[in-house]
Amino acid sequence: MFLAWKEMRYSKLRFSLIIGIMILVGYVVFMLSGLANGLADGHKKAIVDWDATSIILSEDSNKIASASQLTQGDLERVTADQKAAVGMTSGAIEEKGSSKKTNISIFAAEKNSFVVPDVIKGKKYQQDNQIIISQNLADDGYKIGDQINIGSSQTFKIVGISKATTYSVVPVVYMNLNAFTNLKYGNQPFTSDATKPINLIAVKGKSSLQQVNGATKLQKLSLATFIENLPGFSAESLTLNTMIYFLFVVVAAIIGIFMYVMTLQKTAIFGVMKAQGIGTKYLVRSILAQALIVGVFGVVVAIVLSGLTSLVLPAAMPFTVNWMQWGIYSVILVIVAMLGGLFSVRTVTKVDPITAIGGE
Repeated sequence: MFLAWKEMRYSKLRFSLIIGIMILVGYVVFMLSGLANGLADGHKKAIVDWDATSIILSEDSNKIASASQLTQGDLERVTADQKAAVGMTSGAIEEKGSSKKTNISIFAAEKNSFVVPDVIKGKKYQQDNQIIISQNLADDGYKIGDQINIGSSQTFKIVGISKATTYSVVPVVYMNLNAFTNLKYGNQPFTSDATKPINLIAVKGKSSLQQVNGATKLQKLSLATFIENLPGFSAESLTLNTMIYFLFVVVAAIIGIFMYVMTLQKTAIFGVMKAQGIGTKYLVRSILAQALIVGVFGVVVAIVLSGLTSLVLPAAMPFTVNWMQWGIYSVILVIVAMLGGLFSVRTVTKVDPITAIGGE
C-alpha cells in the first residue's frame, strides 16, 4: 500500500484522470439506479400500498388488470380473511373553470375496504360524486372542495386527500364503485349491482376460489406476480438494469486499459526493483492497491454527487434512492475496478530485470 500511495502522489494527473472517469461512471450507475427504482415505484406504489396477499383476475386476462373482466357478484365466489372488489381505469382531471388537465389513475372500491387509503385531510367519500385524491395531486394545486371534471361530463367534488402515491407513474384518485360504473359505462343498464363490472378482487390472508360452470373463470396471482405483469414495469426495469450491468463491464475495461498502459511505461522501473530484490507479489499487491484506491475514492464521490443531485431533481421526475442497492453497486464497482487492475499482473510477472533495464 505504501508503494501504491507513493506512486499515486507522484503521478497525480494520471491517477486523477482515472479517478475522474471512475466518478463519472459511478455517478451514471447510481443515477440510472435511482431512475429505475423511481419508475418501478411509480408503476406499482398504489398497489403495494394495499398490502394485499394476492390479486384475483379473470383467467383470460393474461395477468393484466385492465384486460380482466369481472363483476361485483364474483366477490361472493372468493373466500378470504379480507377481500375488496376494485375497478380501475385511467383518465384526466380538470378543475372547473380551468384549462389545466392532469393525467390520473382511477381506483374504485367501497370506502371501508382495505384498499382505500386513510385520508390525511378531509374525509372519505360518502356519495357517488365525491372522490379522494393523492397528495401529489394536492401538491399540483388541487384542494378539498374543488369541483373537477373527469372525462367530458362527469363532475366530482374532492372531499379527502390521502398520502402521495402513483400507479402507472401518474397520481391516483379513489371513488366508489357506482361512480366508477357511471364514469366508465355511462347510462348502460345493469340488472343489479352484482352484474356491474370490476377489474379485480384484492385479497388479504388465505383465500380460495369457487369456479362456477358458465361463469368467468378466476385466477389468483401473488402480489409479486401481479406487479411483474403491470404494463411497462418489466420492460423499463430490464432496460435500465441492463445499462447498469453494462457499465460494470465498462469500468473493468477502463481501469484495465489505464493500468495496463501505465504498467508498460514502468517496465524498466519494475526491472530495477526486481533486481534490487523486491518480489513480484509485492509489485502485484501495489497495482491492486492502486485499483482499490481508485475504486473506493471514485465510488464515494459518485455517491455524494448522486445524493446531492437527488435533492434538486424536480418532483415530476421519478427517482428513488435505495441505499442498500447503492451499497451493493458500490461493492461491485470496487471489485470490477480491481479486476481491471488484474489485467496488468501478467505484465509485471513477465518482467525480466536484465532485459527491462537494457542489459544483454
